[in-house]
Amino acid sequence: MNEQQSMLADMAGGLFAELGHSATFAADWGRIEEMGFAGLLLPEEAGGFGGSWADAAIVFRLAGYHALALPLVEAVIAARLAADAGFAAEGLGTIAESSAGKLEGGRFTGLVRGAAWGRDAAWVAAPAPDGGTMVLATAGARINEGLNAAGEPRDVIHFEGAEAATCPHDLFAVAAAARAMQMAGALDAALAMAVGYVNDRKQFGKPLGKFQAMQQVLAVFAGEAAATNCAAVEVGRALDRGDAVFEVAAAKARANIAAGQCTAIAHQAHGAIGFTHEYGLHPITRRLWSWRSEFGGEGHWTLALGRSVVGGGADAFWPDLVRRSDAA
Repeated sequence: MNEQQSMLADMAGGLFAELGHSATFAADWGRIEEMGFAGLLLPEEAGGFGGSWADAAIVFRLAGYHALALPLVEAVIAARLAADAGFAAEGLGTIAESSAGKLEGGRFTGLVRGAAWGRDAAWVAAPAPDGGTMVLATAGARINEGLNAAGEPRDVIHFEGAEAATCPHDLFAVAAAARAMQMAGALDAALAMAVGYVNDRKQFGKPLGKFQAMQQVLAVFAGEAAATNCAAVEVGRALDRGDAVFEVAAAKARANIAAGQCTAIAHQAHGAIGFTHEYGLHPITRRLWSWRSEFGGEGHWTLALGRSVVGGGADAFWPDLVRRSDAA
């Protein structure tokens, strides 16, 4: 981590720790805007931070670690895509998971699903029906409000002949990478809670963490969290290189698999207390479960990974893997 990234981590970590999972959009989003985080991936000449995807990985991981209940990650991605599409962005932008409808003559009629905080957004970036990304103003659109498993807004927005700016970027893949980064941070937070709890909690006169069975499952947890963090860091670097198809599939698949194993272990270690709303593991677990299903589950990304490998042929697999490792 270079000096700029260390500064960024300190700024983000302090603010996110203060806001955490109890943040509310109406009361706290202004704090995010004041710090300029939404412009993280915009160039300095456009009023942004001038950051890279590697920088974003640091911020997104910290947002996951602190279970930040604000659309920071979505706003960062939306701002970058809007700039690339030539959309004059004003106000909060967000992203949606999918769309259904027709994009013709620069206008879209249909709906977008899974819009994070769509009810509060002035515009939304969504996968276009025939590929690429479209950016749409939400003024005049009809919104059906919904929530994900973590209780965060995930809305359906209906458009009728809305003007659409487009760019060729794959929003679904970029957002999947971002979710993997958030999940890496959340897994680290859950691991820290589990380790702290079993070292404090005593059974039969000694800490739970001294029992070999508990040590074994926590070792599995630590390995899964470490692998997810490695994949999250590498996918950020790959996005900066512009060749990230393999890394996105690997990172999201790895994070999804780890989330299933590690949340089970975390709750096993905590017992019933982990399920209470007041305890910190609860909001982290619910976000991991939500992010696991958003922008592709294990089946989607393991299939994509397999197709990538098979498509290249057996002889190309190892040389391509080495090339990617050297590029990192």
